[in-house]
Amino acid sequence: MGTNNPPLSPADVERFGPDPLTSFRTNLASVEERITLACARAGRDRASVRLLPITKTVPAHILRYAFDVGISTFGENKIQEAMTKCEALHDLAIDWSIVGHLQTNKAKYLTRFAREFHALDSLRLADLLNTRLEREDRFLDVYVQVNTSGEDSKFGLHPNALLPFVETLDQVPRLRPCGLMTLALFSSDMAKVRPCFILLRRLRDKAVKHNAALTGLSMGMTGDFEEAIEEGATVVRVGQAIFGKRPTPDGHYWPGFVPTDRGIEP
Repeated sequence: MGTNNPPLSPADVERFGPDPLTSFRTNLASVEERITLACARAGRDRASVRLLPITKTVPAHILRYAFDVGISTFGENKIQEAMTKCEALHDLAIDWSIVGHLQTNKAKYLTRFAREFHALDSLRLADLLNTRLEREDRFLDVYVQVNTSGEDSKFGLHPNALLPFVETLDQVPRLRPCGLMTLALFSSDMAKVRPCFILLRRLRDKAVKHNAALTGLSMGMTGDFEEAIEEGATVVRVGQAIFGKRPTPDGHYWPGFVPTDRGIEP
């Protein structure tokens, strides 16, 4: 507590309510309960799943309320937005995770402050990150992104390209592989969504034989994180279930996004 939260503007109240602290605490407890129940259904230990709160579009001053309820890891899609918030919240002990596609010319910015990166999808990017990390004398936890839905709008390696890519990770020692990441099909039909999670788990089981560190599965968002947990997720990326609906369209943060019957992202 005591992070000197500024007064709320009318726009803040309209979006987050008059008491963001209570709202976030209540929402977080609800998400935690859903994670616990999903773990129980899958016969898993609750400690095997990490919640990564996705804070994109939530203003920095509002994130001070999130910090006050115990959220200290913030997940962002756009590097510029993350950098701006990092500077504004420099007085708080926050770990920053970048979960969105990263253009190679932005690699030099990510390595200055991010603790982990969930969208590694090319050797060129891996090389650039490694070089910058050497200069910064830092290391970076990374998840390799795989396109499991087959949609052109999604970034990530083709499943057939994963193992050859994994073989190159020894060449970039400043990157610490943690696992695989995917964006499942955007649909309310879980019969269509689950195969994306199942495929990533199977790919992980193969990849870990080539790199023992690739044990993690970063998959599942607000609309499908419970199903992801049931299929083996170790990290779920949840934003709207904690912070409420975003004012921006999905395509703003997922270039090429094609709306479906669900239209709910992290």
